[in-house]
Amino acid sequence: MGMPVMVEIVDDGAPWDRIEQVFGYFRYVEEKISPFLDTSETTRINKGLLRPETYSEDMQTVMRLAEKTRLETDGYFDVYRDGVFNPVGLVKGWAVHNAAEMLRGQSLLDFFIEAGGDVEVAGRNQTGDYWAVGIRHPFQPREIVKVVYLSDIGIATSGTYARGDHIYDPHAPTAHDASGIVSLSVIGPNVYDADRYATAAFAMGRSGIEFIEELTGFEGYMIDGQGMATLTSGFADHTIPRPLGRTAEGAG
Repeated sequence: MGMPVMVEIVDDGAPWDRIEQVFGYFRYVEEKISPFLDTSETTRINKGLLRPETYSEDMQTVMRLAEKTRLETDGYFDVYRDGVFNPVGLVKGWAVHNAAEMLRGQSLLDFFIEAGGDVEVAGRNQTGDYWAVGIRHPFQPREIVKVVYLSDIGIATSGTYARGDHIYDPHAPTAHDASGIVSLSVIGPNVYDADRYATAAFAMGRSGIEFIEELTGFEGYMIDGQGMATLTSGFADHTIPRPLGRTAEGAG
């Protein structure tokens, strides 16, 4: 889908084929769901070439999760626009989280996965500390505006600085950008949930950060068109660098 993917596994002795397996999964998701490929299932659905009863199991899962998210966000998250189906806003975080679960299922404890700015981390980095993740400056793309320190958690950012005005308020009379918001990052229990709620909150405009504040287990960092930042009440806790201890059983 035109997005860079990065995988780092810190665990001692982790075989190379673990990383290859993750990249193979991302290639599968790309081929199955990318709206930019003529042969993908998404494209064939939009062309009316597939009936719902013939959708793949993964596509049925994506559609079910998309509808669940639409209902949870009062319709601000919607994979349909002008009748065109585009699930990328959900699939990216979903795929990263699924890849992380693949590594966890192989007893790997320390890793970092990123796809197009959606990140899920586990355990600790090479120095034994929390993973440091930078939030890009929306007006200076080569600069980092904030660094957060994370472990066993996900973070996703929605914004207009990378792909233009691709997120819109579905309740507005006409499609438009989200009321002067240029970036909204969400930290959550996993990147799938962080990503879908970040997209919905961005579409809400300035009230989106309040939506994140009300979600249990989530924190947010919003930047408006004037460069002013608004944080949820617990976001600053993630900006403190600290070493990561681990019990004898290996729990983070």
